[in-house]
Amino acid sequence: MRDGHAQGTYKVQALDRAFAVLDLLGESDVPLGLAQVATSLGLHKSTAHRFLMVLERHHMVERTANGKFRLGLRLFDFGNRAIEQYDLRERAQPHLRRLVAETEETAHLCILEQAHIIYLDKIEPARSVRMITRIGASNPVHCTSVGKAILAFLPEERIADVIRRTRFERFTHRTIGSAEALRTEIEKTRRRGYAVDDEELEEGLRCIAVPVLDAQRLPVAAVSISGPSFRVTAQKLPAIANHLLQCVRGISMDMGFVSAARSARAAMHAHA
Repeated sequence: MRDGHAQGTYKVQALDRAFAVLDLLGESDVPLGLAQVATSLGLHKSTAHRFLMVLERHHMVERTANGKFRLGLRLFDFGNRAIEQYDLRERAQPHLRRLVAETEETAHLCILEQAHIIYLDKIEPARSVRMITRIGASNPVHCTSVGKAILAFLPEERIADVIRRTRFERFTHRTIGSAEALRTEIEKTRRRGYAVDDEELEEGLRCIAVPVLDAQRLPVAAVSISGPSFRVTAQKLPAIANHLLQCVRGISMDMGFVSAARSARAAMHAHA
């Protein structure tokens, strides 16, 4: 038991040191040599070298032509994505509030990370039976309406990658249990334009979701409405889907993904 604890402590220390290396490189105006990194952080050269190699392998750090180290471009990518996600959440909020007022159920804004969805935002109605979720938490992609909504509009190679990473864990007797069943559900979602979680994650809870599409018509997020299945009935799903479509269209316009004219044309085609 003590060995496990010691190993866990070492891993945390290793993470702390890796972040210390990134902080040091981030604060420096010029690339730093191995000896400078080791001396500045009070590490043995072999230890500093090991951390730098791992960070370089993950493109967090890169080596210059003369063998010195600076921050890698992957951090730039992470930074951009963090800004986008923050911006998305800010711009989505008025639309989510309107959606909650219209449906009187809980709205979520989610993104896909590997084979899990992450809750970026949650807005609740002033009603008694609510969902126990929190911002920043995650759930598997195969048993959530948001996960299925995003998957349905991704390119095939990305869908295959997500499915490969998915452990088909069962949460209720209705949870999707195989890649084949998930692909069938993805196809159904694509045809009708919205995804449903029919008590697949939690007994008595039904959710419906629609993706937020960027200018290339690729999903950057999804918005869902969740509520107890006695309120969110199968008969109500098409009406809720319409509110969701208006919501994500508004978010896409505010994010600059789609023009007002194109949105109006899409609405006309949808009702033709």
